[in-house]
Amino acid sequence: QVQLVESGGGLVQAGGSLRLSCAASGRPFSSYTMAWFRQPPGKEREFVAAVSSTGAMTQYSNSMKGRFTISRDNAKNTVYLQMNGLKPEDTAVYYCAAEKDGLYGITRASSFDYWGQGTQVTISS
Repeated sequence: QVQLVESGGGLVQAGGSLRLSCAASGRPFSSYTMAWFRQPPGKEREFVAAVSSTGAMTQYSNSMKGRFTISRDNAKNTVYLQMNGLKPEDTAVYYCAAEKDGLYGITRASSFDYWGQGTQVTISS
């Protein structure tokens, strides 16, 4: 079992940046694939980015590629999402998720085993 706690959300103007953090506790963090998802108002949850257990491989949704960067620090049991060039359409609740078997390349929310409570990101125009 792992517990995930996101932080770093807030209100920023379009074009600005935010860095989200997700702190994990519980079972060995370094064996999990970690990902960020988001859920815009009135829409379904969608994949944002994922990072392999070692941090060597990353994957992004096409709409975030080049603007968002996912990374992890296994010594600190933390995964990050650096978001630059933010747009109003990036407004959403952002969730951290963990896949316990270390599988990589999956983007379905249902494939992830543990979730944080979410952090609100609001981008003003």
